[in-house]
Amino acid sequence: MTGRWILHVDLDQFVAAVEVRRRPELRGKPVVVGGSGDPTQARQVVATASYEARAFGVGSGMPLRMAARKCPEAVFLPTDPAAYDAASAEVMGVLRSFPVVVEVLGWDEAFVGAETGDPEGLANELRAAVQTRTGLSCSIGVGDSKVRAKIATGFAKPAGVYRLTVVNWAEVMAHRPVRELWGIGPRMTKNLADLGVQTVGQLAATDVAVLQERFGPTMGGWYGALGRGEGGGEVSDVPRVAKGRSKETTFPADLTERAEIEHWVDRLAREVTEEVVADGREVLRVAVKIRYKSFYTPTKIRKLPQVTTDPAVVAATALEVLAKFDLDRPVRLLGVRVELTDPA
Repeated sequence: MTGRWILHVDLDQFVAAVEVRRRPELRGKPVVVGGSGDPTQARQVVATASYEARAFGVGSGMPLRMAARKCPEAVFLPTDPAAYDAASAEVMGVLRSFPVVVEVLGWDEAFVGAETGDPEGLANELRAAVQTRTGLSCSIGVGDSKVRAKIATGFAKPAGVYRLTVVNWAEVMAHRPVRELWGIGPRMTKNLADLGVQTVGQLAATDVAVLQERFGPTMGGWYGALGRGEGGGEVSDVPRVAKGRSKETTFPADLTERAEIEHWVDRLAREVTEEVVADGREVLRVAVKIRYKSFYTPTKIRKLPQVTTDPAVVAATALEVLAKFDLDRPVRLLGVRVELTDPA
């Protein structure tokens, strides 16, 4: 019987797989991609590790130096965003060649909406086509909501297909910790634990009024639905419009001089403004992020008196925001984010 299904396509070890695709001699070897690709340089982190490298405990976000200690025989490569853009476009093109709706989420994942009586069969056709035409492997979660399809992909990896629907949701998920839900991180895990909610089943059974009192009417209702696997029933191929854009940099050595910090904030603000103006957008708010040596990372924001496309105005505002920070501690990262008006 034909029905409406949502499939979540997630490319396996995408960044590493793209590098292996253009360097076939690396197949089967531990590959680590990140930063400049030089693990002797300070403050370089892992973007993606191949499954062979993950077997040694290497993971995304880990300092390259630590990755080198865990897996000395790994091949370290610099990131190449242009190559990943191109590879992602190839894959999305393959998906769009089927009679489905494709909603791109990022380089390595997309939702696919389809009318079919055999969603697993369609998923396997998609997997085979991606493998044959691009040489890249993907895993696919099948669901009756975006939430269930997204979570199902975790059970499908690597290179498999898994169905998660209202029929088997409780059996598969009720006993699992809430942190396994899409969109619940460490902080929310702790907040829910304060309410006595530790498992998905407990979250599903919690009175929505209790959740709304703690997290607000919108987010409280969302978390309640998340515990039941609900949320996101429509797949849309309308391109998403970014609400903002940011630019940040981590420094090889901590910054300690105010003039140097101001220089970098001014530079980042001008660069990000030039990028958004080139896209025909206007700046509405300006935020500055600082990460201190201790890893404490506050952010402050200011709304402009009127929208602007002038990099000098944005930079001046960013410096005004910077003045609100305590700069008597070493700074390891600076970032500037601009929030944008809706496009015409």
